Amino acid sequence: MSVNAFDKAKELMEEIKNFKINNEQEKEIFRKRFVGAKNIIKPLFGEIRNIANEDKKAFGQYLNEMKQTAEKIFAEASVKLEMIADSNTTQNIDLTRSAEPIKLGTRHPISIVNNKIIDIFTKLGFTVAEDREIEDDWHNFTAMNTPEDHPARDMQDTFYLKDSVERLLRTHTSSVQSRLMTSTKPPIRIIAPGRVYRNETISARSHAQFHQVEGLYIDEGVSFADLKQTLLYFAQEMYGKNTKIRLRPSYFPFTEPSAEMDVYWGLNDEVDYRITKGTGWLEILGCGMVDPNVLDNCDIDPVKYTGFAFGMGIERQAMLLHRIDDIRAFFENDVRFLEQFKSVF
Repeated sequence: MSVNAFDKAKELMEEIKNFKINNEQEKEIFRKRFVGAKNIIKPLFGEIRNIANEDKKAFGQYLNEMKQTAEKIFAEASVKLEMIADSNTTQNIDLTRSAEPIKLGTRHPISIVNNKIIDIFTKLGFTVAEDREIEDDWHNFTAMNTPEDHPARDMQDTFYLKDSVERLLRTHTSSVQSRLMTSTKPPIRIIAPGRVYRNETISARSHAQFHQVEGLYIDEGVSFADLKQTLLYFAQEMYGKNTKIRLRPSYFPFTEPSAEMDVYWGLNDEVDYRITKGTGWLEILGCGMVDPNVLDNCDIDPVKYTGFAFGMGIERQAMLLHRIDDIRAFFENDVRFLEQFKSVF
């Protein structure tokens, strides 16, 4: 081995190890000399060709070790100096000054109400189920006992994908229920929140997109009384412990018998008279016992199992709770509107 090259490398290693870095200036000197683009270690790699073949490997390994040692010392010095700088900055903070006001963000009113609904039903043992927004005709309509000639299948109500009469934007989150029923055996107890789409004229009371929460409970011995008690609990948790409900006969393709549920909103002011049409009662959701045809379509034995289902619009709940008179406000992203809502959910 070339004695001069090896001795030079050993001297350089000692210099690297003994170099003291106490400030940014010394760190910069170290960087330029040992780890910079034109550092002093690089030329030594060129000396390898002048070394005997049996010593080249050992010399090359020594140079790599030297290079790694320099990089490690530089990195540790950088961290140490940064910590010292941060400490000095902290010491210079005036702790007697008033804190900067921190502007808190807000949640969208739809998210607030959606989370509240989920929290209520979670206490009853329901779990959240979600699925696709682009659906097929079978899961959206046929599985839910919607006849071929039902108006809901018409183009004016449903957004079908271009060049397809089988794929569509789901019109309700019942499609989540049908997919779960075909893949899961009872007992089933779920709520399905999500965005849905209908080809409707946009106005203060309706929109082409909105949000729903639908619920489903299937097991042996499930009765209409179970449905009523579940919805009464929901209403009193949502609107207050003294809330009264009533169930009115209705029709939905996927439930039999079917009902619409009203809550007694009261007649305390002019707004109450207007939104309840002077009755004090306000419709908030539809519900009923799962039609045996739906269970049969989804390969669930309708003789052994029964169930109930319900569904509500989240925008409607939010409009009631916050006295919002125009559904379009939820989708216009007006910061002045959104900043009115605060929530811990």
